Amino acid sequence: MPIYTDIAAELWQKTKGTVPPGVEFETCYVADVTITRVQILRDGLARKKGAYSTVDMPNFAYIDDHNRHYIDAIAHELKNFLPDEGDILVVGLGNASITADALGPEVCDKVLVTRHIPVEEDERAFLKLRGVSTFCPGIEGKTGLPAAATVRALVKDTQPAAVLCIDSLFTGDPARLGCTVQLTDTGLCPGGDEAKRLDKETLGVPVICMGVPTVMDAAEVCSCNHSLVVTPKEIDYIIRRAANVLGLSINRALQQNLSVAELTFLTS
Repeated sequence: MPIYTDIAAELWQKTKGTVPPGVEFETCYVADVTITRVQILRDGLARKKGAYSTVDMPNFAYIDDHNRHYIDAIAHELKNFLPDEGDILVVGLGNASITADALGPEVCDKVLVTRHIPVEEDERAFLKLRGVSTFCPGIEGKTGLPAAATVRALVKDTQPAAVLCIDSLFTGDPARLGCTVQLTDTGLCPGGDEAKRLDKETLGVPVICMGVPTVMDAAEVCSCNHSLVVTPKEIDYIIRRAANVLGLSINRALQQNLSVAELTFLTS
């Protein structure tokens, strides 16, 4: 049985000559950050047609989570996916009670929320703040409501220019646990249920997804006949620092008139 992964760059290894027709790779390096852009140009492949960008960097557990080098690298990739104008709704998916699945809610806590500030007020107009709101739908087992339904209702009411979903991801490569950020414009399926997919077709606006791999199939690292997943022992540090980096990266991409120091002050 093949190992499951959410990371598009893991499905085809360009260096081994296994890239099928309709898939394009581009890789660039900036100091200790590697950026891999995968463009899937046709349907019928292992991932949905669209753009995927993977930022590989040192493990979040051991980096300075206010390092501008990492923040700017992720923010630059995110800006390529976002519309130039309009409000953005940031959705934090996952279970806040389970550390490995808490990335979405944790990131939302670090996002600078501005939608509630009236546009005509001097402060927002002077700083040219972009309208940003956040929402964490929780898990269906606690709310009784699927994330797709609550997000769809919220989008209908608030009419954002795009939705940015944050979620924990699966990887098939232990070297990517807590070390990678993937962005894509293809949407996602909470819990793997296609009927609950969040994408442009179901929400009516562009849906960008950002995540960090925090779990993987145990069979990839040990002989195991059970359906088990594993997560790094430093998962607490990974989630905490990844949330800071991703939160600042989102803020940096959306509020380009503010410095990292100013964004840190406003969200601390």
